[in-house]
Amino acid sequence: MLTLCNLWEVVVTVTLLTAGCRRADSLCTERRCLAEKLVKQEFLTQPQSDNCTQKIFVPFIEYETLSVDTKNLILNSRLIAQIRWIDPDLSWDTSVYPFTELVLPVNKVWTPVIKVTNGISTTMLHGSSDLLVYSNGTIEHIVIITAKIDCEVNLFNYPFAGDECPVAIQAWATDTCGMTLVLGQVRLVDGSHGDWETIEVGLQKKRHDRNYIMVRLSTKYKNPFITLLLPTILIIVADVVSFSLPFGGGERNSFKVTLVLSFTMFLIILNDLLPGDSQCSPIIRGHFCVCLILLVLNMLLSMILTRFARDGSFIFSCGWKKSPEISSGKTNQADEEPKLDITVIQPGAKDEESLLRKVVLFLEALNVKELENDRHLELANKVDKIVFWVYIVIIVVYFTTMFSIMLAYTCEIDHFSFWYD
Repeated sequence: MLTLCNLWEVVVTVTLLTAGCRRADSLCTERRCLAEKLVKQEFLTQPQSDNCTQKIFVPFIEYETLSVDTKNLILNSRLIAQIRWIDPDLSWDTSVYPFTELVLPVNKVWTPVIKVTNGISTTMLHGSSDLLVYSNGTIEHIVIITAKIDCEVNLFNYPFAGDECPVAIQAWATDTCGMTLVLGQVRLVDGSHGDWETIEVGLQKKRHDRNYIMVRLSTKYKNPFITLLLPTILIIVADVVSFSLPFGGGERNSFKVTLVLSFTMFLIILNDLLPGDSQCSPIIRGHFCVCLILLVLNMLLSMILTRFARDGSFIFSCGWKKSPEISSGKTNQADEEPKLDITVIQPGAKDEESLLRKVVLFLEALNVKELENDRHLELANKVDKIVFWVYIVIIVVYFTTMFSIMLAYTCEIDHFSFWYD
């Protein structure tokens, strides 16, 4: 059994040990001790001020265009932002803890969330698992924001397109509470990706509480020009050169049919590569349509002229007007092959005379047929030359007009329709 004296000694010992531990804790002025102390307080809510708002300073943002989905009109962007805010509860007395900086784990401290207003999806990741805290409660951190932005880019002039796309940055806020962003400057990082190039970026405001990065984009026209426009130009040039082929033999018509089929296959292959539709539809779609119409009309006209050069008719049995030389009953019709009817003839002067008369009539009909064919061919060649020069004029005027519109015309788009008020 413990005596009263022993009990008193135990109480005194426990009291001294407790006081010693407390004194040891109060004497720990290392960074780790302060960090453990602040972490245990678990400040996981937004700092509360008298007006229920928190200013978030963003000294700089590094912007990078990852890709531009021309088909779906989506801009993939990445922003690396340095953020800074003040939490008075995380300050300390430098006379007790003789240092001005401290590292705390990011998951133990409240951090602001920044997102893109017009983004289809926004993901914010921490640039580090730790953040830096100063003795006055100022906190610095780096976040990485990736966003898919529904960007209504003007594609009317594609592949010579160029436009601006806003990347609206916001933090959570209501009329009385929330966060207010104070942006500094933005810097462009690696602006060339795929067929698009980021020319410049700049911070702008639509209203005092609406901040956005205006991204100026432009297409690299070299690749789209080679894969889209150049083949159409070469096919049209080949179609023009096909006028040098003669009507006879069918080489011209076969060549023109091959061009039409090749161009059709070309459009089918490029269907998934053509830019998507927007408020300003790409003029290149209309260009492909016009080129196909020109090829088909030229092919059909060539077939009609080939038929006319052969037998003087345009379609089916609609023949050309008969010439006076063959309108008499002594010869066959122009559209019929002359035939020599030689029957079994008995010897005699009259029979020989009849045979000679038939031979003469056959030769005359054959000569008339050849003259008629030559006349049809000559007339078809004249019409073909007229069609050739008209075709040249149409092509020159069309391509000049099309390229002028494609390079000079500007289609206006409302880029801020996502701000509905």
